[in-house]
Amino acid sequence: MAKDRSALLSPSQRHLVTRFGYGVDATLARDVRRAGGASAWFEAQLTRPRSFPDAPAEAVRRWWPDLDRKPSDLWQRQVQEVRGGWQVMEDYGRWLLVRRIRTRRPVLEKMTEFWEAMLHVPVSGDAHFTWRADYGDTIRRHALGRFDQLLLETATHPAMLIFLSAATSTKRAPNENLGRELLELHTLGAGNYSEDDVKASARILTGWHVDLWKTWARSYVEEDHWTGKVEVRGFTHTNRKADGRAVTREYLRYLTHHPDTAHHVCERLATKFVRDDPPRALVKRLAKVYLANDTAIVPVLRALVDSKEFRASAGKKLRDPSEDVVATYRALGVGVGRPTRNDSGANAMLWQASGLGLSPHAWPRPDGSPVTDDVWASPARALGSMSMHWSMAGGWWPSHGLRYREPKAWVPAKKPIRFKDLVDEVSRDLLHRPASKRLVETACLATGCKAREKIDREHGLYQWGFPRLLAAVLDSPDHLAC
Repeated sequence: MAKDRSALLSPSQRHLVTRFGYGVDATLARDVRRAGGASAWFEAQLTRPRSFPDAPAEAVRRWWPDLDRKPSDLWQRQVQEVRGGWQVMEDYGRWLLVRRIRTRRPVLEKMTEFWEAMLHVPVSGDAHFTWRADYGDTIRRHALGRFDQLLLETATHPAMLIFLSAATSTKRAPNENLGRELLELHTLGAGNYSEDDVKASARILTGWHVDLWKTWARSYVEEDHWTGKVEVRGFTHTNRKADGRAVTREYLRYLTHHPDTAHHVCERLATKFVRDDPPRALVKRLAKVYLANDTAIVPVLRALVDSKEFRASAGKKLRDPSEDVVATYRALGVGVGRPTRNDSGANAMLWQASGLGLSPHAWPRPDGSPVTDDVWASPARALGSMSMHWSMAGGWWPSHGLRYREPKAWVPAKKPIRFKDLVDEVSRDLLHRPASKRLVETACLATGCKAREKIDREHGLYQWGFPRLLAAVLDSPDHLAC
């Protein structure tokens, strides 16, 4: 019954794989050990993610076939009231959650999530939903690449063009939405541009189109491109040709290599993966690495995890709603099956995330899901998490299409175990760390058991009270923090 105590990752290793993952489970711990430690695992995740077979995570895409339908097909199905766009986007969120539960490539998944939040196209919307799954796939392909290539693909992607009204922007009436958010949210940062910059930015981006009426195809319409000299924060171009795609590429490359963009990108990375108030010195060092490596992200991530600031940040970030849901499924070892009805677990987990505050990429504003903790550090969020942990600790809801472990996974069949040792076993299993004195005391209060009380399969804790122990562990800061 007792697990090999040497199998636990060290605190520093656990910190790295937790911050860049979705919760330590037996598979992840085994991958880390086989790689030769957390640092070697992280390097392999950055440079050779395909060395980690991920068939179970890849397979779940087939559970929601609408995610691979053509945009025109999705739109017609909505018009004909076969299936609404909001339903397709619910499927997208569910797919992301199940993928994160199953994946053996958490760093790629985490960085895909990071960029989808920064280069945000919300999953709500009556038109851009047609291209939204493809947009996420595009980001995933570039998530560990160079930011200049990623930005070119996202800024000119139909989902972004539709969301920020650039799909119908023309030289006669340039729409400024994308031109502005490109500067404020995606590159330079707030306060680092003027209104004249916004106007010029919008003019550069005219010509990129999506047919919003019949085909939903992307195109470039030369007669709609504004021509004439443009200037944006040091970028100048004669912009004489009707085909402005080359100008767009030069403009985006200029922005991605600007020092303000380097600072903006690296500050957000440090806020997400280090702490809410990242030291200026760290951001400055990361920005220097970013510029020295032609906007490549992997060297920046290496420098980030090698920093003393990262090493000192263990346990100082709070899991957001989706991260809490995914980490809870992973900790409990819940088996998730293909949904066969509306309330199947693979479907219901989206409602769980919404109940905690936000389902994946449902943030309504262009600035994307926050990477700071203050939005989620509220009494309502705490109560929501406790309610979710309790319902899952007992396997009560969701229940359909899920396989929960039973108390016999922890309580031995023959020899009784002291309660404090049982708490330690559960902590090592769920949290991948020994139980602290504080956790044992909390578990005693939650269950009414004494620390040295003997627990066997005739005990009330095993018979009916075990959810109290599991919930106490999941409610602890050791689970909610990362």
